[in-house]
Amino acid sequence: MPVKQIAMDGENKMKKAIEVLQDEFKGVRTGRASTGLVENIKVDYYGNPTPLKSLAALSTPQADMILVKPFDPSSIKDIDKAILASDVGLTPMVDGKVIRLNVPTLTEERRKQLAGQVKQMGEQAKVSVRNIRRDEIKQLEKEEKESVITEDELEKGKKQLDDLTKQYTDKADQVVKHKSDEIMQG
Repeated sequence: MPVKQIAMDGENKMKKAIEVLQDEFKGVRTGRASTGLVENIKVDYYGNPTPLKSLAALSTPQADMILVKPFDPSSIKDIDKAILASDVGLTPMVDGKVIRLNVPTLTEERRKQLAGQVKQMGEQAKVSVRNIRRDEIKQLEKEEKESVITEDELEKGKKQLDDLTKQYTDKADQVVKHKSDEIMQG
């Protein structure tokens, strides 16, 4: 595999690590209602664990409320049960054919805890990015050992991977800072 291909492969994996981090952040409360808090809750729907966003229309009519309107009104009990069983910490209120979720404002202490949690998640993403770098460099070294690429190409590839690693760890830091600011502001 040429150096360019290995670097591109590494970059794609690093990009994916950042996307995973951003997806994880959707489930972290900020004090404002966000459908991201509940959209991936698995609901036991006819024996299949199904994401809530596939079973209901989700909206935020107010800054402190999430409205869940099931497409199939008979699934309202299952959705109610799944929300209660999840770890989002919201109590569903069934109101006819819709479920209302009040999102209470966060205390200062809880905001700090969540910001710390976000920072930890960011560190995990950075570790993933560094592990990808390590694996891709191993691939380059293996190819150089087998005389597929030259020593100069190996060094060039390592530099490319180092630059990509810096770029994506910085990106993880930016994403963490943005989410932490969002949590602290409420």
